[in-house]
Amino acid sequence: MTAPGDQDASEFNHGNDWKSKFIRNLVETSSVTKSAALLKVSLQEVVDARRNDTEFEREWEYALDEGYAELEWEILRRLKEGDFATATEAKYDFTNAIRFLISRREFSAKHQSERRIVSAAEVRAAIDTKIEDLRLRVARENAKVGPVEE
Repeated sequence: MTAPGDQDASEFNHGNDWKSKFIRNLVETSSVTKSAALLKVSLQEVVDARRNDTEFEREWEYALDEGYAELEWEILRRLKEGDFATATEAKYDFTNAIRFLISRREFSAKHQSERRIVSAAEVRAAIDTKIEDLRLRVARENAKVGPVEE
């Protein structure tokens, strides 16, 4: 057990389990800023903890990956159910949602190859396959319900 003087400032000020609460919030919100604010932890403290704690960094990346998987499922659900409007009746932006998923590809490929002993090319190929599968599913759903206007 560490003495209070040996704890880093964020653990001393916010309790020992703020990191696990932050990770749970990050899975739910996919927002680092929002997750930190919910715990009243500064963004700088969170970033410093990520930089200095490899386990926390691994959990952080896993939480974000879960959020991106949720976005993929949400896109598929909306397409299958014909749910093309948001809660405010605005049109759901499928195009930008898919672009967002694609933009994460390089970052994800780099970090996955560092975490697992696989090459970045192998990770990119796996992500490309998933994206192509998602595009094919979207095309099939569009064929069933008609194209989504942009």
